[in-house]
Amino acid sequence: MDAACILIVEDDAGIRDTTHAFIGMSGFEAVAAGSGEEALEILEGRAVDVVIADISLPGMDGFELTDRIKRDSNADVILITGHSAHYSYEDAISQGASDFLFKPVHFTELLLRLKRVLKERNLARERGRMLEQLQTLATTDGLTKLFNARHFYNQLSLEVDRAFRYQRPLSLLLLDIDHFKVYNDTFGHLEGDKVLVRLARIIEGCLRKLDSAYRYGGEEFTVILPETCGEEAETVAHRIKQRIAEEPFCPLENSKVMVTVSIGVTQYLATEEITELVRRADNAMYQSKQDGRNRVTALLSFSEFPS
Repeated sequence: MDAACILIVEDDAGIRDTTHAFIGMSGFEAVAAGSGEEALEILEGRAVDVVIADISLPGMDGFELTDRIKRDSNADVILITGHSAHYSYEDAISQGASDFLFKPVHFTELLLRLKRVLKERNLARERGRMLEQLQTLATTDGLTKLFNARHFYNQLSLEVDRAFRYQRPLSLLLLDIDHFKVYNDTFGHLEGDKVLVRLARIIEGCLRKLDSAYRYGGEEFTVILPETCGEEAETVAHRIKQRIAEEPFCPLENSKVMVTVSIGVTQYLATEEITELVRRADNAMYQSKQDGRNRVTALLSFSEFPS
C-alpha cells in the first residue's frame, strides 16, 4: 500500500521544514506549503490524505482553508494554533477539522493524532465500500447481474413520475423464455443458468444508455425504455427477439440448441397506475405465447387491454 500523503501548511519556515522532515521520517509522503493559497494549488494537482495547517496564515487563514478543503477536496484536516485563548477544539471541529492541537506541538503527540485520523479515514472508506456493496446486492440479481425486480418497481415509479410530469413517452417490455422448463429438464439447471446469463448480456447490448434491463423473476426479463413511444419500443423488442433467436447454445458436446423469447410491449398511459402498466405488458407477452411464441405483441392503448 502506498504511503499516505501529508500536506503541512505553515508560514514559519523553521517549523514548516522541521515538521516536514519529521513526517517524512515517520514513513509518510510529506509535502509543504507556506500559505493557504499555495496549499490549494498543491491539492488541485495531487491526492492528499491529511492536511496539517496552522490557523494563523498570511492571507487565507486555517479556518477558510479548511472550509475550501472540505468543499473541494477529499482530505482530512488537522488544525494547529499557538493562540489557545482565541480558539477551541469545538471551533476547529465545527469548522470541519478532524483534530486540533495547540503549539508548541510535540511530534510524538502529532504522530499519534495523525495515525488516528488516518485510521478513521480508512475505516470510513471501508464502511463506504461495504455500503456500496450492500446497495449493489440489494438491487442486483446475483446470477445475471441485471437489476432485480425490487429495483425495477422503484425505477419504474421514478420513470412514470417523470413521464407524467414532463409529458414524455415511456414504454415497457416484458420478455419470457419459450419452453425454458423443458430446456432445464433436458439439460439441467446449470445449462439453464448459462442461457439466462447470456440473454441478459444480449438484452443489454440492444439498449441505449438511458434504458435499463431487469431480471423480473425466473425466466422473465423486463426493460424500461424512457423517451420511447410504443412503436419505437416494438422495434427494440424485435431487435432483441431476433438477436436471441440467432444465438446458439451448446448444452451438450457437438450439440446446438436455439432459444427464443416471447415479448410483450406497452406504453405508459397518463394517469394509469404502475400495476396497470405492468399488467398490460404481461398480457401482451402472454398473447405472444398464445400466438405461437417467438413473437412480439404490442398493447398500446386502453382499448387493447384484455379484460
